[in-house]
Amino acid sequence: MRRLSTLLVLCAWLLASGAHWDLAQGFGWARMVVNYSRTMPLEQAIRLTFSPENLCGVCEFVAEGKTRAAADGSANGAPANPESAAKGKLVLATAPEHLFVVGSAPAPSWPAEHFLANPHARPAPPTEPPRAA
Repeated sequence: MRRLSTLLVLCAWLLASGAHWDLAQGFGWARMVVNYSRTMPLEQAIRLTFSPENLCGVCEFVAEGKTRAAADGSANGAPANPESAAKGKLVLATAPEHLFVVGSAPAPSWPAEHFLANPHARPAPPTEPPRAA
Protein backbone atom coordinates (compact mmCIF):
# COMPACT_ATOMS: atom_id res chain seq x y z
CA MET A 1 0.00 0.00 0.00
CA ARG A 2 2.88 2.34 0.81
CA ARG A 3 4.50 1.71 -2.58
CA LEU A 4 1.24 2.48 -4.36
CA SER A 5 0.80 5.76 -2.51
CA THR A 6 4.42 6.70 -3.22
CA LEU A 7 3.93 5.90 -6.90
CA LEU A 8 0.75 7.97 -7.05
CA VAL A 9 2.43 10.95 -5.38
CA LEU A 10 5.34 10.68 -7.81
CA CYS A 11 2.98 10.58 -10.80
CA ALA A 12 1.03 13.58 -9.49
CA TRP A 13 4.26 15.52 -8.98
CA LEU A 14 5.49 14.69 -12.48
CA LEU A 15 2.20 15.78 -14.03
CA ALA A 16 2.10 18.98 -11.98
CA SER A 17 5.65 19.91 -12.96
CA GLY A 18 5.05 19.31 -16.69
CA ALA A 19 7.32 16.29 -16.97
CA HIS A 20 4.69 14.46 -19.02
CA TRP A 21 5.64 16.68 -21.98
CA ASP A 22 9.27 15.62 -21.59
CA LEU A 23 8.27 11.95 -21.48
CA ALA A 24 6.17 12.34 -24.62
CA GLN A 25 9.02 14.18 -26.35
CA GLY A 26 11.45 11.40 -25.42
CA PHE A 27 9.05 8.83 -26.83
CA GLY A 28 8.79 10.81 -30.09
CA TRP A 29 12.56 11.12 -30.42
CA ALA A 30 13.10 7.41 -29.75
CA ARG A 31 10.50 6.53 -32.37
CA MET A 32 12.11 8.87 -34.90
CA VAL A 33 15.61 7.46 -34.30
CA VAL A 34 14.34 3.91 -34.76
CA ASN A 35 12.45 4.78 -37.95
CA TYR A 36 15.33 6.77 -39.48
CA SER A 37 17.99 4.20 -38.54
CA ARG A 38 16.24 1.59 -40.68
CA THR A 39 17.21 3.47 -43.83
CA MET A 40 20.39 5.38 -42.84
CA PRO A 41 23.38 5.15 -40.47
CA LEU A 42 22.70 5.80 -36.77
CA GLU A 43 24.74 9.02 -36.64
CA GLN A 44 22.79 10.54 -39.51
CA ALA A 45 19.49 9.29 -38.01
CA ILE A 46 20.24 11.04 -34.72
CA ARG A 47 21.26 14.25 -36.49
CA LEU A 48 18.05 14.18 -38.55
CA THR A 49 15.94 13.44 -35.45
CA PHE A 50 17.12 16.53 -33.59
CA SER A 51 17.04 18.94 -36.53
CA PRO A 52 14.28 21.54 -36.14
CA GLU A 53 13.17 21.13 -39.77
CA ASN A 54 12.05 17.50 -39.30
CA LEU A 55 9.31 17.47 -36.69
CA CYS A 56 7.11 14.42 -36.33
CA GLY A 57 3.50 14.48 -35.16
CA VAL A 58 4.50 13.82 -31.54
CA CYS A 59 7.04 16.67 -31.61
CA GLU A 60 4.45 19.09 -32.99
CA PHE A 61 1.88 17.98 -30.41
CA VAL A 62 4.37 18.43 -27.55
CA ALA A 63 5.46 21.85 -28.81
CA GLU A 64 1.83 22.97 -29.06
CA GLY A 65 1.05 21.61 -25.59
CA LYS A 66 4.04 23.33 -24.02
CA THR A 67 3.14 26.69 -25.58
CA ARG A 68 -0.48 26.31 -24.39
CA ALA A 69 0.73 25.47 -20.88
CA ALA A 70 3.10 28.46 -20.89
CA ALA A 71 0.30 30.74 -22.11
CA ASP A 72 -1.98 29.53 -19.32
CA GLY A 73 0.82 30.07 -16.82
CA SER A 74 0.67 26.54 -15.49
CA ALA A 75 4.37 26.04 -16.11
CA ASN A 76 5.47 28.50 -13.44
CA GLY A 77 2.48 28.19 -11.13
CA ALA A 78 1.18 31.75 -11.64
CA PRO A 79 -1.67 32.09 -14.10
CA ALA A 80 -1.21 34.78 -16.72
CA ASN A 81 -4.95 35.42 -16.91
CA PRO A 82 -6.76 34.96 -13.58
CA GLU A 83 -10.15 34.61 -15.28
CA SER A 84 -8.96 31.67 -17.39
CA ALA A 85 -7.35 30.08 -14.36
CA ALA A 86 -10.55 30.22 -12.33
CA LYS A 87 -12.72 28.94 -15.17
CA GLY A 88 -13.86 25.43 -14.45
CA LYS A 89 -12.47 25.38 -10.93
CA LEU A 90 -14.48 25.23 -7.76
CA VAL A 91 -13.47 27.98 -5.40
CA LEU A 92 -14.53 27.61 -1.81
CA ALA A 93 -14.78 30.99 -0.15
CA THR A 94 -15.76 30.75 3.48
CA ALA A 95 -15.35 33.19 6.28
CA PRO A 96 -12.63 32.13 8.67
CA GLU A 97 -13.85 30.97 12.02
CA HIS A 98 -12.23 32.62 14.97
CA LEU A 99 -11.35 30.59 18.00
CA PHE A 100 -11.11 32.55 21.19
CA VAL A 101 -10.03 30.89 24.40
CA VAL A 102 -11.27 33.01 27.27
CA GLY A 103 -9.96 30.98 30.13
CA SER A 104 -8.19 27.74 30.62
CA ALA A 105 -9.17 24.75 32.68
CA PRO A 106 -7.20 24.27 35.88
CA ALA A 107 -4.51 21.67 35.74
CA PRO A 108 -5.58 18.43 37.42
CA SER A 109 -3.99 17.79 40.77
CA TRP A 110 -2.85 14.23 41.27
CA PRO A 111 -2.30 12.83 44.72
CA ALA A 112 1.35 12.23 45.50
CA GLU A 113 0.75 8.66 46.69
CA HIS A 114 0.03 7.60 43.11
CA PHE A 115 3.60 8.43 42.15
CA LEU A 116 5.49 7.45 45.27
CA ALA A 117 6.28 3.91 46.30
CA ASN A 118 3.86 2.67 48.94
CA PRO A 119 5.87 1.37 51.88
CA HIS A 120 2.93 -0.65 53.20
CA ALA A 121 2.26 -2.56 49.99
CA ARG A 122 4.40 -5.58 50.97
CA PRO A 123 5.43 -6.63 54.45
CA ALA A 124 9.08 -6.95 55.40
CA PRO A 125 10.62 -10.46 55.30
CA PRO A 126 10.26 -12.39 58.62
CA THR A 127 13.99 -12.93 59.08
CA GLU A 128 17.08 -11.32 57.74
CA PRO A 129 18.77 -13.10 54.83
CA PRO A 130 21.75 -15.29 55.78
CA ARG A 131 25.17 -13.74 55.61
CA ALA A 132 28.49 -15.34 54.85
CA ALA A 133 30.44 -16.07 57.98
